[in-house]
Amino acid sequence: MISITTDELYTLLATFIWPLSRILALIATAPILGNPSTPIRVKIGLAVMMTVLVAPTVEKSLPDIDPASGLGFIILLQQLLIGIAIGFVMRIVFVAVEMAGELIGLQMGLGFAIFFDPQNSGQIDIIGRFLGVIASLAFLAMNGHLMVLALISQSFSTLPVGVSGVNELTFQTLANWGQEIFKSGLQLSLPVLTALLITNLALGILTRAAPQLNIFAVGFPLTLSIGLFVLALSMPFYAPILERLVFDGLNLMMGIVNITKLNMP
Repeated sequence: MISITTDELYTLLATFIWPLSRILALIATAPILGNPSTPIRVKIGLAVMMTVLVAPTVEKSLPDIDPASGLGFIILLQQLLIGIAIGFVMRIVFVAVEMAGELIGLQMGLGFAIFFDPQNSGQIDIIGRFLGVIASLAFLAMNGHLMVLALISQSFSTLPVGVSGVNELTFQTLANWGQEIFKSGLQLSLPVLTALLITNLALGILTRAAPQLNIFAVGFPLTLSIGLFVLALSMPFYAPILERLVFDGLNLMMGIVNITKLNMP
């Protein structure tokens, strides 16, 4: 008959619960992995499988704290914060791309072409959704999802489960990283915005020269056509910007968990 003492049971729970909370928080917030269309069973199954794999590493550095105590609950919340912080970094990359699509769609006159986006649980512009899909495909092509999973697995060695973890500097870093939403969003949308600005100026001059011209009948198809044409021409130049955004996000995630070099399997 197998007998387990109370201390062994607490150690077993700590080895499983604390790492699972960090991994689940990452999967819930990270793009692609945290997509609402992904079944919850798949997310939980992936988190449990990763927890079982990293358990031998975690067990060596576990603090001698009762998981059911108040301090154990604080450690649980801290692991959740670490996972959320890591996933939030990469989420900002996708929000920046979708913001670029929103700006382009508004200038093209497609502000009315919106639909419900289950990933963000809100309304989104059709161009923003299109660029979001392009960013997702580029993220998968760069093996970004595998890098994120490797990073969270390696984080238990560089940032072990314990009382020390995220601090005010981590939150300040995340807040500063939020400026990428506006900077990169404007950078991605600037070619189309510039072309549409020139088009609107030309239409304004044309309206002054020929007041009898119905500008609404001419302006909308013209701005829509020019916007789509310039967007198609700009697509090849989006790849370096997306690549820089993804790797900058990965470097920031590595800095949060004190990783100097990411070991890919």
